[in-house]
Amino acid sequence: MTATQTHCPYCALQCGMTLTPRIPGVRLEPAEFPTNRGGLCAKGFTAADLLDHADRLLTPLVRKEPGNRDSPLREASWEEAYGLIAAKIRESQDRFGRDSVGAFGGGGLTNEKAYALGKFVRVALRSSAIDYNGRFCMSSAATAANRSLGIDRGLPFPLADVAEARTVLLVGANPADAMPPSMQYLDAGRAAGAKHIVVDPRRTNTANGAHLHLQPLPGTDLALANGMLHIAIREGWIDEDFVKDRTEGFAAVKAATNAYWPERVERMTGVPERRLRETVRLLATEQPSMILTARGAEQHSNGTDTAQAWLNLALALGLVGKPYSGYGTITGQGNGQGGREHGQKADQLPGYRRLDDPAAREHIARVWGIDPDELPQPGVSAYEMIDRLGTDGGVRVLWVLASNIAVSAPHSTHVIDRLKSLDLLVVSDIFLSETAELADVVLPTAQWAEEEGTMTNLEGRVIRRRMALPPPPLVRTDLRVIADLAEILGRGEHFSADPRTVFDELRRASRGGIADYHGITWERIDDEQGVFWPCPSEDHPGTPRLFAESFPRPDGRARFIRVEHRDAAELPDGTFPYVLTTGRNMQQYQSGNQTRRVKALTVALPEPRAEIHPDLARRHGIADGDLVELRSRRGVATLRARLSDGIRPDTVFAPFHWPGANALTNPALDPHSKMPAFKVCAVTIALADTPEGTTTR
Repeated sequence: MTATQTHCPYCALQCGMTLTPRIPGVRLEPAEFPTNRGGLCAKGFTAADLLDHADRLLTPLVRKEPGNRDSPLREASWEEAYGLIAAKIRESQDRFGRDSVGAFGGGGLTNEKAYALGKFVRVALRSSAIDYNGRFCMSSAATAANRSLGIDRGLPFPLADVAEARTVLLVGANPADAMPPSMQYLDAGRAAGAKHIVVDPRRTNTANGAHLHLQPLPGTDLALANGMLHIAIREGWIDEDFVKDRTEGFAAVKAATNAYWPERVERMTGVPERRLRETVRLLATEQPSMILTARGAEQHSNGTDTAQAWLNLALALGLVGKPYSGYGTITGQGNGQGGREHGQKADQLPGYRRLDDPAAREHIARVWGIDPDELPQPGVSAYEMIDRLGTDGGVRVLWVLASNIAVSAPHSTHVIDRLKSLDLLVVSDIFLSETAELADVVLPTAQWAEEEGTMTNLEGRVIRRRMALPPPPLVRTDLRVIADLAEILGRGEHFSADPRTVFDELRRASRGGIADYHGITWERIDDEQGVFWPCPSEDHPGTPRLFAESFPRPDGRARFIRVEHRDAAELPDGTFPYVLTTGRNMQQYQSGNQTRRVKALTVALPEPRAEIHPDLARRHGIADGDLVELRSRRGVATLRARLSDGIRPDTVFAPFHWPGANALTNPALDPHSKMPAFKVCAVTIALADTPEGTTTR
């Protein structure tokens, strides 16, 4: 049987693998690819287990009693499902306007599907109501990079460059658990004498191997970065030539750091002054150096400013644009990079163009064959859209693709209430997720190994996902469903279900944009093991490394932006005295809709555990393995305790892969990126008196 070279369905490494159909099932083997070099994590090794899983959705489902969500779901034909959807779309838009119908996408959609979904909402629905779960992931770092560097590409250099850096500062990142194959580059750097510093309130597996581990109070990373910049200025470690020749705005940032003297920053963050000084010394004198941020630094109500503070430090030290050096942010979702470039965001058109830019509207309308005036203006961000579901002026008919917002969105009990208030909820998925369980119509979709398409990994490398086997007989690809519904709504001439046709249109649409794919073809991807964007023409080599000569801003200079620490949106008090922060476990991925169904992964980690310091546990009479009740101002979650002296005594950690953690989290939004404050909320902790198992309410 024929072996197919493709890529893992999980994180943004997009590790290479080989699939060979057999009877029964599929044989999966790791393959040589620049990001994984023949390695896979436990999730990747078990990815094929999902292809023939007993829980697989194999036919459309609709409610036995339409309009009654208490009635059971039953099997239906595609024609019946489409008929219900189209009728509700027309009814809602006739009564409440075009923006009463919308879509919520995902960072796991291929570039083609993300592109087609954004086009479907704007062309077939003529609606502004679209956003996606990447708003909960990369939006703060993306906003900071765009306004400072002129471009948002998570890593502006290949991942392999990390092995060549002499100093690496990882802020809010735990790649040892989140993307284990990437650790080979960090390991290689350390073996060659590199020094790594990890900023995290927990002693993670990544921190265990670091030269220094800084444990700030969650929500104080911005103060930490400003304090390090203060030290760099005082010690004369600023790269004056780089700042003068290649940046603007440093004077205002320099003035702001006067207030962040080391003793004050130690009081604010809990990080000892000596460790601040040692970190800055290493970054400035043991170069090449990198500063890499991830969600721990960014998922805050001031996440954009926090990412900006670390960017300011990297620019001041002259790290950006030099070999094996610079600033980057570690993209998490499988297509977290490409998914945010081609129109899923409420304010965006393909190629990372702005929806409110007349020239961008003109260009995209020409590619799409419509009048620019047909395009809606920007809509609202993900949580803002969710918060208004079912209300006057809000979305009343929602289509959710590749996202499980009942688990992954903040203040999830409220989110579930809003989903239940919809006139129609449609969910496309491979399994009956917690969100799909609430739906009026569920559409089965093809899995990663059953479709063709492209993805863009954390390096900005565009790769090709290849079909290894056909989907089950009654399962359709998302591209086909988008094209089918567009046809039913009278706009079918603008859509195709063929992924190569869609990609070629995406290339034309992205031409001249920030994320320019015009020169990338499937043949080049195959021949070159992926192509780095921007790639404006077929004879262009692609751009593995950005910023060597200039920044894509009008004056070619990077921009310093003054940012100030402000307290988290919710602080501990006498009623809720501890800080909850959330994150990933090695065995699970995102909302767990896929990985919680894999036996090998659930045996290794069968349930979520709240990580608690022994001193905190002792005060509340909690022993390792006890069920504990975490309570915030929004909800309650019951999890099993895991005692660890590697976490701060004032902080509790909970993984977000199960229902529970996000019943507690705060939906306060960053004013720039609209990122919710996932990483900080105030909680109480107590021994639980509930039956065995995890609960939320």
